[in-house]
Amino acid sequence: MRVLAIFAAGAVSACGLGVEFREPIKPDGSAKNVFMAATQTLCDGNAYGGELVTRDAADDDFRKETLIMGPAVCVGDSLQIPLAVGDDRSRIWYITPTRAGFQLKHDHRHKDGTKDALTWYGGDSFGEGAAIRQIFPVDAETRALFTREGIEVSNQNTWAVEVRPAEQFVYEMWRPNRHFKIEFDLTEPVAAPPLPWAWEPIE
Repeated sequence: MRVLAIFAAGAVSACGLGVEFREPIKPDGSAKNVFMAATQTLCDGNAYGGELVTRDAADDDFRKETLIMGPAVCVGDSLQIPLAVGDDRSRIWYITPTRAGFQLKHDHRHKDGTKDALTWYGGDSFGEGAAIRQIFPVDAETRALFTREGIEVSNQNTWAVEVRPAEQFVYEMWRPNRHFKIEFDLTEPVAAPPLPWAWEPIE
């Protein structure tokens, strides 16, 4: 029912992660199931380059870096996507089905593998969402985290993910006076970066 990525050269093997290789799910026509099936196509063992397409001045340094997502891993019902920003390998996105729709969480860690103070934030989608796009308003747990860390402005965050198999993957965040959007080209794989710092997929 699920697919595990066979990592590209230079990364650890699927067997080393202790996760089974399975057949992909087949969409049943519902928006939720079609989107979930689309996420499984990302677990193809490939990494893909991205471009920051928004122009907020706050992201000028980020925009200069090489952005690479993947190789993604499908574990159980969870899609886990590493994001390398230049030499910074601190980020993993988790997209997991819930009873109503999906949950998006962000895992941030330091080089030694310890968790960053700002980690595991995100939100739950509006119901089953759309077949290619899911929207995730900030959840209560995340608002409490942002408030505790003194960044209340982020309590208005909303995230979105789009998947067009074999074409494009989009990650987006916005709030009043702030917009951040990366578009990844799924038509042409790139060399996979090393795995995120001290990361093992959550089973």
